Amino acid sequence: MRNRKIIPGVDQKLLIKDAATLMPEPTRRMFLRSAATLGALTFLTGCDIIDGDTAENLLRKVSSFNDGAQALLFSRTKLAPTFPESAITKPFPFNAYYDEDEAPEIDGKTYKLEISGLVENKKPWTLDELYKLPEVSQITRHVCVEGWSAIGSWQGARLSDFLQRIGADTRAKYVWFKCAEGYTNTIDMPTALHPQTQMTFKYHNRILPRAYGYPIKIRIPTKLGFKNPKYVVAMEVTNTDKGGYWENQGYNWFSGL
Repeated sequence: MRNRKIIPGVDQKLLIKDAATLMPEPTRRMFLRSAATLGALTFLTGCDIIDGDTAENLLRKVSSFNDGAQALLFSRTKLAPTFPESAITKPFPFNAYYDEDEAPEIDGKTYKLEISGLVENKKPWTLDELYKLPEVSQITRHVCVEGWSAIGSWQGARLSDFLQRIGADTRAKYVWFKCAEGYTNTIDMPTALHPQTQMTFKYHNRILPRAYGYPIKIRIPTKLGFKNPKYVVAMEVTNTDKGGYWENQGYNWFSGL
């Protein structure tokens, strides 16, 4: 049997706690009950953690495990909490990886949503056409990965209805979004079909302000905020995981609540 060496400078207990923070609450509780030693991490990730190159690589593997666990726990029938108008955060905060005055300015008169991938009808959609889609409303909480949250009122069309309308192959694995400022994001098809996943055109019953993603924000109250792309200009139904701006930098891919 070969000798095992602990990674220098790594506190085993802290490593387990750090790994647990990357997991959704039900998985976290189960994990912490069973993870008395690093052997539990070895079992869960399928790799020899003690002999791994770095603790960072370990946590990335746990993050991948977390994505799979969240996907298994996700249910299209379980709804995110909704709130009364009195609970709306005023003002609803602007949040992006750039300053508000750097947010994209899009001409709604010439705007067209590009459609591609595994769909029957790839015709681009103008804003006027999108605004004619059946409208649904929700007052839900936006949860930022940075640790804050805010409640907002959002109106638009169910993404599931739109996918049906364009003849999307809902057996495909993913829906990918491209945004005006270059931001990209990929979500799983079950999330795309969730009844609360919305193509948002309005905030508090008024045309979506520039700060909140005009002309289209994809509102997904079952996921962390960075999985809610703004300024959407293109959508693709695909079987290829095309990643996303933050996911490609190491953020959890699924990032469900």
